[in-house]
Amino acid sequence: MQRRMMHLWMLTILLLLVGGSATAAPGAQIDLATENFIFDARADLELLANLVFGEGQRPETWTGNTNLASPTGVADLWFDNEQLADQVFGVQTRPPDWFGAVGSTREIIARNVRHDLEIAADNHLGLNVRPPEWRGAAPLLRCTRTLQNAVEILRRFYNVQTTTPESVLNYCLAVAAEIEDDMVEAVFTAEALAQLPAQILAIRGDLERLADERMGLNNRPGGWIGNRDADSPTLAGDIFLDLELLADTLLGQSVRPEGWIGGITNPPATTYQNLRHDLELLADETLAVSERPTGWQGVDPLQRCEPLVQNLVLLAEQAYNFSPLGLDANAPDYCEQIEAAANQLVENPPVVDVVETDDDDRLTAESNWAFSYLDAAATQYMGIMPGGTPFRAWYRNFGDSNMMFVSGDTFAVYVDYRFTTLPATVFDSLPTIENVNPITFCDAAWCNGPGPTPTPTGFGALAAVLQEGTPPAPATTPLPGLTPGVSTDKVQVSWNNIRVTYLGDFPDRRVAQVALEICRQPAQQAVACEPVISITDRATNSPRPPVSQYNGLNVFEFNYGYSTGLMIEGATTYSNDIWISDPTIR
Repeated sequence: MQRRMMHLWMLTILLLLVGGSATAAPGAQIDLATENFIFDARADLELLANLVFGEGQRPETWTGNTNLASPTGVADLWFDNEQLADQVFGVQTRPPDWFGAVGSTREIIARNVRHDLEIAADNHLGLNVRPPEWRGAAPLLRCTRTLQNAVEILRRFYNVQTTTPESVLNYCLAVAAEIEDDMVEAVFTAEALAQLPAQILAIRGDLERLADERMGLNNRPGGWIGNRDADSPTLAGDIFLDLELLADTLLGQSVRPEGWIGGITNPPATTYQNLRHDLELLADETLAVSERPTGWQGVDPLQRCEPLVQNLVLLAEQAYNFSPLGLDANAPDYCEQIEAAANQLVENPPVVDVVETDDDDRLTAESNWAFSYLDAAATQYMGIMPGGTPFRAWYRNFGDSNMMFVSGDTFAVYVDYRFTTLPATVFDSLPTIENVNPITFCDAAWCNGPGPTPTPTGFGALAAVLQEGTPPAPATTPLPGLTPGVSTDKVQVSWNNIRVTYLGDFPDRRVAQVALEICRQPAQQAVACEPVISITDRATNSPRPPVSQYNGLNVFEFNYGYSTGLMIEGATTYSNDIWISDPTIR
C-alpha cells in the first residue's frame, strides 16, 4: 500500500508539471511525429512488461493508457515505466544513467522515458538484444542528457546536423566526437582563440607549481621536459607528456582518476580544454578540491568538468543567459551540479514573450546602420536606422528569414538582425510572428518613406569577368586648394542618390566590387546620372583607386554596409557616404 501511495504521489507531481502544456494547446496542434513517438514508446513498454511480468500480467496500479489524445498520456507512460523499473532493478533502485522525471514538458519526459526504457530492456534482455516486434527509436535517445541537449542546441541555434551513421558500433561516442569541433567553434570567440597560446602557457605554469608543491621545489621526475617556450610548436605536446609523467609519479604507473582524458587533439581549443581538465583533476586528487598552490592561474571551476559539460554550459550561457550563481564552486560535486542546472535550462528554455519588460538586457541591442521596413517582406523601406540606435527585439520572421520586429521610442519596424548587435542565438530564440500582426510606424528623424529599397542589383559577377583587365577611367585634375575632383559649383547629395551596379561579391571578406553613378535625384527615380570619377577618404585625404572599369564606369571595392567620411565625386555632384547591400538583402 505504501508503494502504491508513493507512485500515486509522484504521478500527481508529474501531472502538475506536464498537465499545463498538455492541455493548453488544442489537440489539432499536436505534432504527428510526437504522437507516433509516444505510441511506439507505449508499445515497447507493454512488450517489455509482458516479458518481465508475464503475458497480460500487470501491477494493479498499471495505467496502460494508450489514448494519445489524453492529457495524462505522457505522465502515465512515465508512471508505468517506473513500475516496470521497480520490477527490473528493485524498488527505488535505479542505475546511475537513469533519467527519470527530470523534465517538465511532454517532449522531454517522453524522451526520457524512451531512454530509460532502453536501459531496462538492456538489463532484462541483454545489451542491444530486442524482440522482433520492438519499435525502438533514434540511437541518440540512448545517449546522456548532456550529449542529447548539446546536439539539440547546436541544431537549433547553429544549424549543425549530426551525420553519424546509426549503425556505428558506439553511436554516442561517435556523435560526441563528431560535434566536438562544432561546439568549440560555437563557444570560443575570436578573442578567446587569440588568448589560447597564453592560456596553454598558463597550464605549464600551474603544472610546475603542482610539481613543486608535491615533489619539492625544482624536484622533477626523470624525463621531465619543462618546455616553457610560448612559441614552441611542441609546447602543448610537451605539457601533455610532463603531465602524464607527474601523474605516474604521484598516483602510480598508469593509475588515473575517473574522468581522466589523457590525450590532446589538433584543434588548439580542444587541446587546451583537455590539458586544463586533467591538470585540475590531478590537483583535486593530490591536494583537495578547494586547495591549490599559490599563484595558480586556473581559477574557473568549470574547467574541472569534462569538456562536453563545459561546452554545454557555455552554449547555454550564449543561448539562454545561463548563470551558475548559487552553486558552490568548491563542492566536490560542483560539476554534477552545474551539469544538471545547464541541462534543466536547455530542456526547459525561457520563452521570450511580449510581457517582458523593455529593460530586458538580453533583448536590447543597437543598430549597425540597418535598413528599416514597415513589413517583414522588406518592401516598404523607411530609411537607415543610424548606428548606435537602441531598440528592443520582439519577434522574428518565419523560416530562414533574418528579419525581426523591433521597437524604440519613436519607431516600431522590421530590420535585418545581422546589421545589429543582437546575437544570432538571441535572434533564434525570439518567438515568430505567427498569429501576431504588430503595428509598425516610424516617426524618428531618420525615417524617410515608405519607398523602395535603394541600390538595385546590377548585372552580377559575370559582367566583372567579361570586363576583367579593362583599365580604370581617368579622374579629373584637381583645382589648386580644392579636394581632388571637386569644383566650387558641385552639388552635395546623399548616399540614396548613388546608383550601384553590383559586379562581384566576396563574402569571405564581406566586400563587393561595384560600378558607381551619382545622380541629382534619388537613384531609383533618376533618369540621367553621371559616372563617379574619384573617391577620397577624407580622414586621411588619400584617394581610393578604382580596381577596373565597366561600361565606361569606374569599378571600386567596398565593404558591405554603410560607409561615411568619404568624398564620392562626379562631374557636378558629390556625396560623403554610400551604402553597399549584403547580397542576401538585394
